Amino acid sequence: MAHTDNIQYLTVSELFPLELGGSIEDLRIAYHTYGTLNENKDNVIWVFHALTASSKIEDWWDGSFGTNRILDTSKHFVICANLIGSCYSTTGPLEVNPLTGTKYYHTFPTVTIRDQVAAFQLLRDFLDIKSIHMGVGGSMGACHALEWAIIEPNLFDNLYLSVCSAKESSWGKAIHTAHRMAIEGDATWKEDRDDAGIQGMKAARAVGMVIYRNYLCYEEFQPDDEDTLTEFRSASYQRYQGEKLAKRFNAFSYYTLLDSLDTHNVGRDRGGIPKALSGIKAKTVIVNINTDLLYPAIEQQHIVDGIPNAIYESIESLYGHDGFLVETEKLTDLYIKHFVES
Repeated sequence: MAHTDNIQYLTVSELFPLELGGSIEDLRIAYHTYGTLNENKDNVIWVFHALTASSKIEDWWDGSFGTNRILDTSKHFVICANLIGSCYSTTGPLEVNPLTGTKYYHTFPTVTIRDQVAAFQLLRDFLDIKSIHMGVGGSMGACHALEWAIIEPNLFDNLYLSVCSAKESSWGKAIHTAHRMAIEGDATWKEDRDDAGIQGMKAARAVGMVIYRNYLCYEEFQPDDEDTLTEFRSASYQRYQGEKLAKRFNAFSYYTLLDSLDTHNVGRDRGGIPKALSGIKAKTVIVNINTDLLYPAIEQQHIVDGIPNAIYESIESLYGHDGFLVETEKLTDLYIKHFVES
């Protein structure tokens, strides 16, 4: 579905305090909107993007737009805001620090999931939105949605979330550490230049693809002829994915957002995860992808156990964790089942 690039910006005039200390001056939040906000301002769908995506939803989830689909802009006003620390026009490591007049690079502060949600709250206030009909997201985006629904339990009427957790697991942190080690192994990483660590980030992406997909996916889509001894399809695919990411992302933002994801824990300073989840009031549907290696089913089951009357669903997919981006037809069917027909 084609859309006009309607990127918008909110610049925060006051200092933006950070959970781990310090602050960001002149924070800029980039966001996209689709559809029309109704008179009562109660037709909002807030979409939360994942790690390397942007606020331009059609670039990564175009199949979700349309009549009788999750994002029906004839009925709903859809918002997506880019994360602090990203490289899609929200303040990040390659932006100029107003206090120094030079780019942040390695001095960019650690930003937590809660900091990023605090930025969403500022944007919500700026748009004068008092309620959100539905929060939608997968992976890191779903983690933001959970966090926000705990902070403001009366804000969301519905949550439709997939492949996420209530707390970043030791498994997830180990994977992220492997990503960061790949970047750190790049001899240019310590330099203050836009492309520092870019070769390391390509390697990190290759590590990530093995986890974001799975054995069945590679066997199905990257098979080699029985006589092949060199130039394997899966090897070419790994390098292609690294090059593809390097054309649109940078190692500083990649590193920063992995750090953010590792801070995810809805139970921190709230008496634990069960107590925190029990405060969510929205009708909640949590979706698992049956081949997901990064956030296996047990993670979503813990969330469903904690949120009152939450519903668990599982989708079969060859695509593993990335199924939340690919399986828009199956996600739409579940959306209709639980939020339209029920």
